[in-house]
Order: sequence, then structure tokens, then C-alpha cells
Amino acid sequence: MSESLQGARVALLEARRENELAQLVFRHGGVPICVPALREIDLDCTAEAARAIDAAGRPGAVIVLATGVGLDRWLSIAAALGRAPEVHDALARATVVCRGPKPVMVLKREKLTAHFRAPPPHTTSELLACLEAVVVEYQDVVFIHDGSGSRAVCDALEQRGARVFDVQPYGWALPEDTEPLRALVRSIVSGGVDAIAVTTQVQAKHLFDVADSMGARGALADALRAHVVVAAVGPTSARALEQLGTPAHVVPEHSKMGPLVLALVRAMQDRSGRAPGSAVTVGRSTS
Repeated sequence: MSESLQGARVALLEARRENELAQLVFRHGGVPICVPALREIDLDCTAEAARAIDAAGRPGAVIVLATGVGLDRWLSIAAALGRAPEVHDALARATVVCRGPKPVMVLKREKLTAHFRAPPPHTTSELLACLEAVVVEYQDVVFIHDGSGSRAVCDALEQRGARVFDVQPYGWALPEDTEPLRALVRSIVSGGVDAIAVTTQVQAKHLFDVADSMGARGALADALRAHVVVAAVGPTSARALEQLGTPAHVVPEHSKMGPLVLALVRAMQDRSGRAPGSAVTVGRSTS
């Protein structure tokens, strides 16, 4: 069968869009094994959010949005503080920079627009390159984090002379019950998984954290290198896997779920005629 996973057992670590990704794998002839590797948790950031509202309203302010969910949470906190109109007015007046399409969608819902948008694949590198066109020296810059809480953008802005007010409204934690992840580690090591799809860097970290707790980190890495086709949705996930010692075999040209599954299909079909452990990179280079 062309364009088919031909019954391959594909582990999925996605949490938010688990069903969507599982359906894509199923429609392409695979057997999805859904084991969410994280859960979203709200963080207490009311004080930081209030300071960011103050900063966003000052003349010349810049607002950098790494995530739609984070922007939504900031708006909700502002509403709870009775300051929703202030945030809306600030977003209308300030220079607004978005990392990807999701904060743009939230802005559109609020009848607001972004002035600058980082190009695909919407990683920190593209965002920083986009920010080079924005004057930030001596300016108040609000940065709304995604769940990773990385300081890379904040540090780069501060080095350019910006006064940065960052807010992290949510974060990622391990699932409350880690037994499904432990069972997945055992299945990968024993040969019960043909491929794995990683859609965030935190998923990869959590999988290895659980393997560490089992004393199986080395066995997991060996299995992923030798027997499992490892697919990363984009360069950030691929970089995380590389740092964990298990380079991705598959990185699609476009960092979306559909292209990820199609790239995995082609890689699995290529590998069917190769020796176990052969690497097949489809689309973007992982280097």
C-alpha cells in the first residue's frame, strides 16, 4: 500500500492534540500508542502579570508573544485584576511581535494585530532574528513565555539594552501517573514500538527522566538509535533529542503534525529495505 505505515506501532507523546495526531497515524495505516508525556499546570504569576501590564502601557513598549495559550492566560489574569481594558489598549498601541501563528489567532479574536511575525519553523532562532528589526534599547519589553520558560529571548533582549518584564502563565510537568510512560519505556526497549513522534522538547526530556528513574536511560537510548524510527516535528524537538543522545531520523520540512506523519510514512517505507538502525532523514536537515 502506498503512503501507508503498514501497521507500524507509533508511540505518541502529545498531550494537547493527542486525538488529532492519533487520527493522522491511524488514517495512514499505523497503530497509535498514545502516552502523553506531560501535563499543563497553571503557574502563580499574578504579580509578574501586573508588572507586565504596567510596562505594556508605557510609551514605546514592545510586547513579545511566544504562545497563544500564554497570551490567553495573561488576558484572563488581567480580567481577574480588573485590568482587561488596559491590556487591550496596550496591545493596540505597543509594537507586538509573535513567534508563531497561535498568538496571532488570539490577537485576531480580540480584533488586534501583530506588527512582526517570526517565520517558520517559529523557533527561538527565528524569533530572535525577527526582533533584530525592533528597537528595544531603553524600551520596556513584555515577554509572554510558553510552557518551557526558556530565558533565551529575555537574556538576548536584556543584552540589547531592553527592560524586560516576563510572564510565564503556565508550565509543563510530568503526568501525575507516570506508569504509562514507564510501560512505554519497557515496550520501546523490548521492541514493541516501531516509531515514536516527538512534538515538543519537553516530551523527550520527560521520557528520558522516567527512563532514568527506572535505571533504563541507556537501554532506551540504544533502542531509539538502533530499532525505532524517531520523528521530531521541528528543529527544537530535534535539537533536544540530539542532546539526549538519540538524533531524530525524521524532521519534516514544515513543523506541523500532518507533514510530520507524512514524513514518517516515507521514512518507514525507506527503512523497510534497509538494515536495522539505518538513519533516514526526510525533509529538513537535523544539523
